[in-house]
Amino acid sequence: MKILLISPTWKKNVGIKRLRRDKIFKFPPHNLLIVAGLTPNDIEVEIIDENVEDIDFNKEPDLVGITTMTASAPRAYEIADFFRKKGIPVVMGGIHVTALPQEAIQHVDAVVIGEAEGCWQKLLEDFKKGGKKALSQFYQNPTLPDPSSIPLPQRDLIKKKGYFFRFIQISRGCPFDCAFCSVSRFFGKKYRFRPVEKVAEEINTIVGKSLKERFIGFLDDNIVGNVAYAKKLFKALIPYKLLWAGQSSINIAHDEELLSLAAQSGCKGLFIGFESVSEKSLKEAHKRQNKVSFYKKAVEKIHKFGIAIEGAFIFGFDNDDKNVFKKTVKFIEKVKLDVAQFTVLTPLPGTRLYEKLEKEKRITDKDWSNYDFTHAVFKPKLMTPEELKQGLAWAYKRIYSVPSILKRLSGSFSGGRWKYLWAILALNMGYRRTFKSRKTLPAKG
Repeated sequence: MKILLISPTWKKNVGIKRLRRDKIFKFPPHNLLIVAGLTPNDIEVEIIDENVEDIDFNKEPDLVGITTMTASAPRAYEIADFFRKKGIPVVMGGIHVTALPQEAIQHVDAVVIGEAEGCWQKLLEDFKKGGKKALSQFYQNPTLPDPSSIPLPQRDLIKKKGYFFRFIQISRGCPFDCAFCSVSRFFGKKYRFRPVEKVAEEINTIVGKSLKERFIGFLDDNIVGNVAYAKKLFKALIPYKLLWAGQSSINIAHDEELLSLAAQSGCKGLFIGFESVSEKSLKEAHKRQNKVSFYKKAVEKIHKFGIAIEGAFIFGFDNDDKNVFKKTVKFIEKVKLDVAQFTVLTPLPGTRLYEKLEKEKRITDKDWSNYDFTHAVFKPKLMTPEELKQGLAWAYKRIYSVPSILKRLSGSFSGGRWKYLWAILALNMGYRRTFKSRKTLPAKG
């Protein structure tokens, strides 16, 4: 039996217009590596990531499995429709189809709702017994899976596809439930952690002596969500002499012992969701754990321990007017953030933001391929959709201009970040190459 697992790219007509970050920052489809790990050894599995390679539609697998997020859903449905026309059964999972299973089932033979552990094995058992006819339309776990049941990712299936980072997942779930985020709806509102010993076992399978073999990325939305667990994890990581990056809440800066242990364990960079420099917008987003008054001090503390920061910011909240772009850029340059990411507020299906804007009849576009965080798919309150898009483009071009890069990276000598200045500079230049050719108008305000 042969299974083809596919991670789709975005529809080509949209891909031409959108910002092609995927060509510069290539991340492996970790979820499909986990699904492959859940698959019995007597089944042959192939993984195709359409972001780095083309799909061979002449293939004749026994079953096709597709994962999708919202922006890639139209392309995922195209792929599913093609294989089904050939008589090949198709199943689909991921955050988008979990939010909209009735939409997805129009294109596939079965939908996996939520996490794969348990569901995937049951689906395969049904398929082995009676093929497509034996499949249920929907598969969903009655309870959230135990993270200790997460198998080792089958990294050998993608080892020759040009990915630089090896990624590890240690937890699922998030209690914060931000209005714009779909994580808590998909993974639940409580942190669930893999045993530290299991994480160490996985690291043993991938770590080496070379610089490349010591780079690790943690996929978790907040690696310090449970401080006691994080401290135990960081202590366990110290002997491996890793160089790692992950995602964290700004709260890490409240605990210097935690920061110290993170640095000792090899943390060289954190992706932090600042989201906004406006307290009103943070309140609107239900991001109550963030305090703008603490931002500057937090950045200084994290930098002191030699940890670089990629700050994430969202434009388009109801309290955002045309001044928000310049205010945000000014803040980033003032505190010397190493890297910055900007996105347009996007009402993903399944989020409270989507429900709110849908109720207010402010969603103007339901072409999911435009839900790429660079298109304005709703009516903002204090600016036009075009002003929102142009402001985003202006902020990117400004923050990745040569003067801004030099200004921000002049702070890299605090905490010893200069040792990895080459990596920080590479990230900045990667973003610069992505956005410098995009036509834009100057931000007003």
